[in-house]
Formats: sequence, structure tokens, C-alpha cells
Amino acid sequence: MSLSPTARRAPLALSLALALAACAGGGPDVEVPTPKGEAAQACRELAPELPRQAGEQERRTLDQDTPYAAVWGDPAIVLRCGVGRPEVITPGSDAYVLSPDSIEVNGVSWLIEEEADGLRCTTTGREVFVEVTVPDDYETTANPLVEISGPVDRHIPLDALWSQLEE
Repeated sequence: MSLSPTARRAPLALSLALALAACAGGGPDVEVPTPKGEAAQACRELAPELPRQAGEQERRTLDQDTPYAAVWGDPAIVLRCGVGRPEVITPGSDAYVLSPDSIEVNGVSWLIEEEADGLRCTTTGREVFVEVTVPDDYETTANPLVEISGPVDRHIPLDALWSQLEE
């Protein structure tokens, strides 16, 4: 049985398409924040201290080299440093909640917000907001925060109010 020229080219075309897909963009699409001043400096100090693993997921490379974002696993657990204040803890915003859900992990307080495809965890009581999104695909939200909280605690300063409470 002989194959037509079109049938013989199909596997080649499929192989080429798969190779191109593998080469195009290695990391997930992440909206990278653009902090300024001391916030940017704190994020730049945090970046090299972030763990190789978060919640048993290996660190991945982003398409752009930035100290303001990091990812682990697939689907991606995403860290963004220098994000804005979450509306749920912004007095006067429509989303403001007096006592939002939060947890403390290794000395770092994290605001927990449910999203359609997982959870968004954002530091509170710090001079710079660090956000970690954890997809529903992972069994527990706290695992990635365990490894991430140590470097955050060392490099992202407590805000003035929390610093006074610690004294």
C-alpha cells in the first residue's frame, strides 16, 4: 500500500508544528508588576532567595527575566512582588471586608481570597504586597507558602504598625 504525497507530508507537518510549539514561550503568561523605589528594591532582594521548590513543585523559568515574579509547577503557582493593595483590605472600596480570611505561615500573614480557578494569597502587615496564586489543581494552599514565607519574612519589611506590635 502506498501513501499519497499529502499523507506522507502530514507526519512531517505535525512534527514541525509540535517542535515549534515546544520552542515558543517556555513560561506561563504572568502580568509582572512594576514596583517603584523601596518596594522595587525589596522585591529585587527577595528574588534570589526564593526557593527552588514551592509545595513540591519545581521552579520554572518565565519568558522574561524579572525580579518581580516567579513560577513553580504546571499549572503555575505564581508569585508577584510589588502588587497593589488588595481591595478586600482597602477601606472604602466596594470589596472591603472588616475581617477577611487569613492565615499565618512561618511568621508571615497571608490574606486568602477565593478565585474561580484557585486561591490568591497576599501578604498583609508588610511594606510591600507579595501575591501568590495557587491553582485548584494542588491539594493544599499552605504548602507553597511554607517555602515562600521564610524569604518573604527576611526581605519584605513589616509595615510600621506591625513593627510596633512586634516590639
